[in-house]
Amino acid sequence: MAIGLPKEVKKQEYRVALTPAGCEMISRQGQKVVVQRGAGEGSGFTDDEYVAAGAKLVDEAAEVWAEADMIVKVKEPLPEEFVYFREGQILFTYLHLAAAPELARALMDNKVTAIAYETIQAPNGSLPLLTPMSEVAGRMSVQEGAKYLEAFQGGRGVLLGGVPGVPPAEVIIIGGGIVGTNAAKMALGLGAEVVVLEKSADRMRYLDDVFQGRLRTLMSNPYNIANAVRKADLLIGAVLVPGARAPRLVTEEMVKTMKKGAVIVDVAVDQGGSIETIDRATTHEDPVYEKFGVIHYAVANMPGAVPRTSTLALTNVTIDFILQLVSKGFQATVNSNSMLALGINVYRGAITHPQVAEAVGLPYTPLESLW
Repeated sequence: MAIGLPKEVKKQEYRVALTPAGCEMISRQGQKVVVQRGAGEGSGFTDDEYVAAGAKLVDEAAEVWAEADMIVKVKEPLPEEFVYFREGQILFTYLHLAAAPELARALMDNKVTAIAYETIQAPNGSLPLLTPMSEVAGRMSVQEGAKYLEAFQGGRGVLLGGVPGVPPAEVIIIGGGIVGTNAAKMALGLGAEVVVLEKSADRMRYLDDVFQGRLRTLMSNPYNIANAVRKADLLIGAVLVPGARAPRLVTEEMVKTMKKGAVIVDVAVDQGGSIETIDRATTHEDPVYEKFGVIHYAVANMPGAVPRTSTLALTNVTIDFILQLVSKGFQATVNSNSMLALGINVYRGAITHPQVAEAVGLPYTPLESLW
């Protein structure tokens, strides 16, 4: 099985799907890896490093897609990449099809086998291939939020941790999963007052235990969310439903009650966003906009700002799945790996993940019926 590693084309996306170390592990199994020149430069990996790891370098993305049986990427293909799709080719990447119905249709029309990192799920419900990027995004959400609270950025002019005699900022985090937990770590480390709203009582007990009472937890419901949002200096949306569109938990009316110059960071924007006033994704080049006097940060590829860290963390968790696929083949790997089976979003022209099908308004076909 030939593996293809094209350069990412999403604006200001500097990550790459495989490190040279990951490439070498595949090459050692006797498999060909085709890498587009410059694919790793944004993450600090040179073409020479990939060649030393056994890769074949090509100049154009079209060559990578043409030679590879499986394409490994970071972000979802953009419309200009749809022309490369072909029947039976495996695409392994973050897809977020709930927010990209046109991509779902293109994958179906071309009968691409599309495996989404973000819906691969362990028996305990965790999302092992989403976890490292959620950790990065959660930590970055506070870092970026603190920056945009500065007056020069249009914010309230509030220091997150305050100083003696001056109260710290109030950080409200909606969702106590991986993103929310990592956001809380950063915010507490900077000295902020932190409130996490979470719908799982068990998760709230866990957070209270881990953080030893240093943060407050609240049951996530419309009443508590409305009250918390009103007090927020920094509001972080950190909710996720695997494969589905993010639920809209913060309404426009709630945002209207926020302090002038407060900041919202919605980490769920690549799944459609959990804040009603997040009506579009932004880029690292132009990351924020103002609405109702509130700064909105809606960058859909936050970890792309720290590509070296993100690429290393991503390859750490994807490489085992890639090695299984190249050594056993697609069907044998899926039959022996229930986690990977949950990652398959499109197969033989059908949507094979129920939440994705519901989100994009297309029929759901059980994977096993297509063997």
